Amino acid sequence: MKIVSVNVSKKKVVEYKGEPVSTGIFKKPVKGRVFVGKGNLEGDEQADLKHHGGIDMAVYAFASDHYAYWQKILEKKHLPYGTFGENLTVAGLTEEETFIGDRFRVGDCLLEVSQPRIPCFKLNMVLQSDKAVKLFKDYCNTGVYFRVLEEGYIAEDRELVKVHEMSGSISIQSMFRALFDKEYKDSKPVLEIACQLQPLSQEWREKAEKRLKRIA
Repeated sequence: MKIVSVNVSKKKVVEYKGEPVSTGIFKKPVKGRVFVGKGNLEGDEQADLKHHGGIDMAVYAFASDHYAYWQKILEKKHLPYGTFGENLTVAGLTEEETFIGDRFRVGDCLLEVSQPRIPCFKLNMVLQSDKAVKLFKDYCNTGVYFRVLEEGYIAEDRELVKVHEMSGSISIQSMFRALFDKEYKDSKPVLEIACQLQPLSQEWREKAEKRLKRIA
């Protein structure tokens, strides 16, 4: 896997459907080395700290491989890297093969997979489509949130190398489907594992526990 773009943005207020919205979703690629701290990347800001940023959502990665799907389904000739609000656009990142608790080395940084992403209305805003959130959920390729175990510098064209795979874990895609895909047949066993996974963010463990009670 290779980082093809590093993207950051300061938060700003934009108008959406006649209302002001504070957001940091409009990421732009940056050149050179970027420092990655425990809470976020240097030069990056999140407006909604309840749902973005912080220890468990310090770095958001999204596969460059998914861009062709979105260009086709939205009938757009081009979508610049960073469109999905990702800090890292990564070639070869696959949600079905990336597991909660996996650790990746990139540059000086050690990153640990903490949770999938839940899309919000701001994805509709940036993609200029009221169907974007639903399409994102249906696609089930959500990107990956990392916590930062070791701070350091990263840059585009660096390799993202898996250095630890957590035994008995669940994939990012299966975790997302267990919560949001009503047709997913493995929801119960996935949620049972999720409730015991220490590297899974507390927010998602609580979601898994609530969902498990409803389907038990």
